[in-house]
Amino acid sequence: MRNTILTITGSDGTGGSGVQADIRLIDELGGVAASAVTSITVQNTLGIQEFHDLPAAVVRQQVEAIINDLQPQVVKIGLLRRIDVVETLAEVLTRYRPRHIIYAPVLRSTHGDQLVAPNVYEAIQRLLIPLCTVVLEPSDLPHASRRHGHANQLSSAVAFYLSQGEEIADAMLHARTYLRQLPSTYAEGNSRSEELYNRFLDEVDRYFNRYADVSFYAAQLNVSPRYLAQVTRNIAGRSPKYIIDERIVSEVAAMLSSTTYPLKDVAMRLGFSSQAHLSRFFKKHKGISPTEYKHTNNTNKK
Repeated sequence: MRNTILTITGSDGTGGSGVQADIRLIDELGGVAASAVTSITVQNTLGIQEFHDLPAAVVRQQVEAIINDLQPQVVKIGLLRRIDVVETLAEVLTRYRPRHIIYAPVLRSTHGDQLVAPNVYEAIQRLLIPLCTVVLEPSDLPHASRRHGHANQLSSAVAFYLSQGEEIADAMLHARTYLRQLPSTYAEGNSRSEELYNRFLDEVDRYFNRYADVSFYAAQLNVSPRYLAQVTRNIAGRSPKYIIDERIVSEVAAMLSSTTYPLKDVAMRLGFSSQAHLSRFFKKHKGISPTEYKHTNNTNKK
């Protein structure tokens, strides 16, 4: 019977890191993985939006259920975000004493999200790390900031080779060798953000004179406004509303500069409820009224 490896960490819905990535890599190596989830994340390829950290009692129940039944001799620990969870794991693992406990301290995600608070990491250092046979150091993770899930991959590979009875030095060597064979995009999700961003710009060009609501464009693209905002901020560093308004402002400025339309006609053509509405909108973004802008522009042309 193959030895079971217990991974205790957070969940990543993209599969690029967390419990999903651990199970995948251990299975690909030929091992058997069991899991206990510490935190459910709301995330996609653009980053983490929310954490839902599970109570210590729930984590304890998961871990003890696996230990009592499958008796894993290798335990791999990842994301821990609550002090009471750290305390619970330290107590359970001190009592159970598996042959190997592996910990990879990754405090930030590849997108810069802070994953572990300083006081939680202090508890990990004080209570959990003394129990570990392998603690991956920053020098073990030279590409962790550039490759999503790198810490998961290395620690899971180390866990597998330890489960095969290898010594720690040999397990580390074999794990690094295996990871070098993986493609650089191994843990990357199939993000459609660039395609979606370009489609959003096309839709804004098409409808800006009728719709200024972000929810309209999100519906056109069949995504949530929140996801659309993630995409535009990730690619352009701007919100969807800013991009829409910028397009409208540029059109107002062009019409004021190149046509003789009265301001009320410009307002009507661009979907404003009134001339006053247009004036307030334009001044908010340009700092001057449409009339002042038109006068300044005409003066500059003379």
